[in-house]
Amino acid sequence: MQSLFRALSALPLPLLHALGWLAGWTTFLFSPRYRRRLLANAKQAGLPLSTALASVAESGKMLAETPRMWLGRPTKLHWEGETAVEEALTHGSGVLFLTPHLGCFEITAQALAQRFGDRMPITVLFRPSRQPWLRDLVATARERPNLHTAPTTLAGVKQLIKALKTRQAVGLLPDQVPPHGQGVWAPFFGREAYTMTLSARLALTPGVQLVLIWGERLSWGRGYRVHVRPCPVAGGLSKDPVVAATQINQAMETLVRECPAQYIWSYDRYKQPHGSAPPPAAPTPPD
Repeated sequence: MQSLFRALSALPLPLLHALGWLAGWTTFLFSPRYRRRLLANAKQAGLPLSTALASVAESGKMLAETPRMWLGRPTKLHWEGETAVEEALTHGSGVLFLTPHLGCFEITAQALAQRFGDRMPITVLFRPSRQPWLRDLVATARERPNLHTAPTTLAGVKQLIKALKTRQAVGLLPDQVPPHGQGVWAPFFGREAYTMTLSARLALTPGVQLVLIWGERLSWGRGYRVHVRPCPVAGGLSKDPVVAATQINQAMETLVRECPAQYIWSYDRYKQPHGSAPPPAAPTPPD
């Protein structure tokens, strides 16, 4: 499998995206469970069917481009809103970058390390794969100059905290469902979703600057555009875990609405982690 992964990493990006388009639609057509979840999550967000169907190909492209992101040649890259990073750097403190499962989230950390890494190395949180061959590959493939990785373990969290306290940057996906005991129920597109508390805890570290970022996948394999946004709740994040999780979910919704077709609607965002209590029931409307 590693040999196949490395072979795919050498292919041109337009060809990888074409293969991803095919893989996405094949999965959608032949996996009822995948199809139901994607359509249900998109409907929950109030999206038209056309946008939900457009996300089918984009999800496939996301998988197909991964070998190139990890092992291949650099791709064409454009920036939009990078002054928000420059502004965060002027404070001389740690910076926390948040991005949802939107577009190519692999490119955001690479782009930050490439452009700003000399002044601000970045550490990104990742969940180790259960497949031994992929776990070993990820351990080395994501490491770049000024780009480090931290696993979703206690040691990894300590690594993130240390990075922020030493005025470095940290990147994570706050819409990733955490294990039981590491999250709270908070609304995401109008439905209760088990949401990590880690992103809010890191954001509340004294002096830390909070910035939103996502990587848009350009059509026809033309590369990527990295969008940077000042976080609308920066400085006003609540210390209450549920309120803070809700604020961060709302910020992620804002990014997703910029390009909903590139969000991974097939992700099981509303699952109930093993051992956790079910989400609170919605209040009954008055008669």
